[in-house]
Formats: sequence, structure tokens, C-alpha cells
Amino acid sequence: MICTMGTIKKGILGGFSGKVGTVVGGSWNSISYMRSLADSYKDAKTERQVCQRGRFSAVVAFMKTIAPYLRIGYRNCEAGQSPYSAAMSFVLKNAVTGCGDEAVVNFSKALVSQGGLTSVADAAVEVAGGKASFTWTDNSGSGSAKSEDVAMLLAYNKDRQEAVYDLQAATRADGSAELTLPAAWEDEALAIYLSFQSVDSRTVTKSICLQDDGVTQEPGGGGTGGSGEGEEGTFG
Repeated sequence: MICTMGTIKKGILGGFSGKVGTVVGGSWNSISYMRSLADSYKDAKTERQVCQRGRFSAVVAFMKTIAPYLRIGYRNCEAGQSPYSAAMSFVLKNAVTGCGDEAVVNFSKALVSQGGLTSVADAAVEVAGGKASFTWTDNSGSGSAKSEDVAMLLAYNKDRQEAVYDLQAATRADGSAELTLPAAWEDEALAIYLSFQSVDSRTVTKSICLQDDGVTQEPGGGGTGGSGEGEEGTFG
């Protein structure tokens, strides 16, 4: 095997042609030049990257439909972090299983709101007749709970990757509220959540997942997509 090395034409201070270590020398129009070798190409589709992209895609498919809800639900996130980013970070870390095209959200572990406001007691939901009926025990006066705290209802359709929600459905003192569901959703897999925000909108409760039907979401976040009732899209 013959190795080709650089040739110095005019002594140690002169130009050279060929390769010396990581430097390539040559000339163009009688002008000598040197350049460094380009870094070797690195495949951007490593196993770890493919895994993370799939997990990220699955979370985005869920969260892009409920952006306005997250804006309230994660309003108490750390300084310098947007509510959407805070929600993405939490769900990616705590509520995703699988990798790549097999990644899915574990909706029972996903939080759509996080805050220090005291939650309600004995919360439950029943889906029938095209609506989700929520009930809870009014625990006003317990911790930071107040009777005028506002209920926020959310239903996410896993099959269609669509969501409907009501950000001002009732008060804590009411003890119940209803959320109308699209007629086409009958017998489809839903994840249903209940949260509360204070009347001054300064703080929220940690969300409660009241129903988590068998996961039928397309792995990797595939599907038709959709938006909730209200604003659409993500936010900074």
C-alpha cells in the first residue's frame, strides 16, 4: 500500500500540495492555499435521535390541540420558560412510553395543569348521551380552596387526536359541570381531565385524569389532528 503525503515545494515556509495531517494544501492561479479537512459526516438518524423524535411527535400531537388550556394550566411555570414548553417537558419526561414510531402518551400520567391551588375531592366523570358529566365534592375552605374557584374541563379523543374543553364551566361550589362532546365521538377512546383555577387567574390545581380509555392513538403521533374549542396552535 502506497501512502500519498503532501509535498513542500519551497522549503518549510513555502506552499505545499497534498495532505499533511488534517490540512490539505494546493494552489489556484499560482496562489498557494491551505484548508482543513471537513469533519466526517455524522448520520443524523441515530437510534437515540429516532427514539426521541418519535416521543416528541407523540406529545406534540396531543398538546397542539389544547394550547389555550395549557397556557392557563402551566401559567405558574419557572421564569423564562413558556407554559407550552413546561408542559412538553413534563409530559416527555413523565408520561411517554416507547420509542420512535412506537412512542405513545400515557394519558393517565400526563398533567394538563400544575399549580399549588388545592384540588377538589371525590371527582368523577360519566360519559353518556353525547356529554361528559363531571361531579366533585365542594371542599371550599380546605387549604387554598375557595368556593368561587373555576372548573376547567377537557376531553381528548385519542382516535381522532382532537380535543374539546371549557375553561369556565362552573365554580367549585357548584359541585358539577357538563361538557358537550361531538356526536361523531360516540364509543371512541377518550382521556378526560378536570382542573380548577382561582377566580383571579393567578394559580391552578394539578389536573386529575378522570378517564383514560384504552390507547388507540396511532403510535408516533399519526392521525387526523384537530383543535379544541377556542384558540388553535401552539404558543411561546
